[in-house]
Amino acid sequence: MSRQEAAAQYSAALKQGRKTYREYVIRGRYPYPQVLDEIISETMVAGQMDLGVLEIPTDQITGTKTAGRRSAFAADFMPLLDADTEFGGKWMDLCQAHLGDEGIRDPIRCYEYLGRFYVQEGNKRVSVLKSYGAPTIPGHVIRMVPVWSSEQEILAYYDFMDYYTQTRLYRVRFSRVGSFPKLQKALGYEPDHIWTEDERRRFAAGFIYFQEPFGKLGGGELPITAADALLVWLKVYHFDDLLGFSAAELMKSVQAVWGDVKALSEPIAVETDAPAEPRDNGLFGRLFKGKPSHLNVAFISDQTPEQSDWARAHDLGRQYLEAVMGDRITTQVFNGVRPGQEAEAAMEEAVEHGAQVVFAVTPPLIGACRKAAARHPEVRVLNCSVSMPYAGVRTYYSRIYEGKYIAGAIAGALSRNGRIGYVASNPIFGVPASINAFALGAQLTNPNARIILRWSCVEEDAMDDLAWQGVSLISNRDIPTPDRIREPWGLCRIQNGKFHSLASPYWHWGNVYTNLIRGIFNGSWDVQGAHEGQAVNYWWGMNSRAIDILLADDLPAGVRQLADILRRGIIDGSIQPFQGATPEEILHMDRLVDCVEGGIPRYEELLPMARPIARLQGVYRDTILPEKEDPIL
Repeated sequence: MSRQEAAAQYSAALKQGRKTYREYVIRGRYPYPQVLDEIISETMVAGQMDLGVLEIPTDQITGTKTAGRRSAFAADFMPLLDADTEFGGKWMDLCQAHLGDEGIRDPIRCYEYLGRFYVQEGNKRVSVLKSYGAPTIPGHVIRMVPVWSSEQEILAYYDFMDYYTQTRLYRVRFSRVGSFPKLQKALGYEPDHIWTEDERRRFAAGFIYFQEPFGKLGGGELPITAADALLVWLKVYHFDDLLGFSAAELMKSVQAVWGDVKALSEPIAVETDAPAEPRDNGLFGRLFKGKPSHLNVAFISDQTPEQSDWARAHDLGRQYLEAVMGDRITTQVFNGVRPGQEAEAAMEEAVEHGAQVVFAVTPPLIGACRKAAARHPEVRVLNCSVSMPYAGVRTYYSRIYEGKYIAGAIAGALSRNGRIGYVASNPIFGVPASINAFALGAQLTNPNARIILRWSCVEEDAMDDLAWQGVSLISNRDIPTPDRIREPWGLCRIQNGKFHSLASPYWHWGNVYTNLIRGIFNGSWDVQGAHEGQAVNYWWGMNSRAIDILLADDLPAGVRQLADILRRGIIDGSIQPFQGATPEEILHMDRLVDCVEGGIPRYEELLPMARPIARLQGVYRDTILPEKEDPIL
């Protein structure tokens, strides 16, 4: 390489450096490389680890160890000093060496802290190699281990350190704990698989390829990593697709899931009220001129109404929707399709036959929903579940805890000794809220009430066990629909050795489906989804007629009147079981109130048949290692 060529390279790098400097100043950001000695103190470091010489990702070199020479570089390590300075001359010497016969072979020396590298020796080498777009730079690395804390960044870093021994890749950095096992699964590896050198190189090549569309779509401005985004992409596509796509095909595939990528940095929007009809004039009138006059709606279930009360309840909801909407809708029904390829094929068939809306009525179908939403962004895809962070798939469920609060008040009013049993289903989102609401309702009418908690996912004879202990009032599994009354259901009283049902919350899926379809017809669907990149969860209660409570005919008149008062208060908002709590806090409760005797069972304690739903919707799902048959959440 001639000196003239080196001078031209320096001129281009200098231009870029001064541009970066100006942009950072305008934005109010620090325009030079960060200095590690100014960022951390001794109290922030638990120890050091000598990692030897590694291939360091160039884009993770963000600063210097000490303050010396920092003003010679912009934040991106491009030079700021004139070419005729001593600094400029040495920079061009290195530039000639880089493209000469020997190249730059000496590794830099640097420190790593929280996944970012700070150069101690070799700043100009970094600058030269960055100017040529080198993806990695060899460097001798000292890891500065941060003091452990419960902060999300620290937890994620400790998670990274655990899995670094398996991957040996610094590029693989996630912002959330529990992501590495999901990556292992997505790549077809066992959780404890140690990567080979060929596997590391193959992944690094694909990951660098993926980073280009991630950056072009604005990923650098999001509070997530490229690895976070890749994991979202791998929920729809295979890693082999990444290596086989052209640049245009890869960009199109990333754009298809970009809403879900952005949703990682946004809280899930919990819609607690059914949509109101927007006005047709003004802004709404201009926005929603293309509102549909007819909709083709598909319902997909992994069970049949004959096999499952849950599937039957949703099928009755479909029939109610058809009766209300008449010829404004056409429906398709796919029952008994297994999650995975069979469900994906059913959704593809529904779309081929004109489906504009797809309702998948159980959580295990979420994987197929994700793929359908990415392939067909024009189709509205919904899954009956909660807390799924996907902008492309909306979720819907009901606030059953409101009915549990009323049932608890009834139990407290009828209890003679204050000992009331409660059989919970599974430790999934919303269930702790139902337990707590029932307990608070019981204490409303009986301040000395104690709730004896059991779990049907742990012991199959939980009801009989409570009865054997002398508990005479027990909250059991709720009825799915008011026409399917099979004792013991809901709140039961034991009389003469038999269970007698007193009250039970129930779902009204027909109202849920009618409200959702009306929302599409009147344009409120678009209003609720107006914040691009935000996942939407419909979590409706009594005020939207999504749930109600069925009372036994022989319930005492005073207790019935109390239940009616509580029901009206919950509907009009004057009574709230969890006063002051946000919907997100209620939905994600993972602790129980003091009057509950018992706790939330661990995953290892669950019966085998209960474990799949805990993996999908469990309050501790992020701590469970994935299995090969699981969808990647």
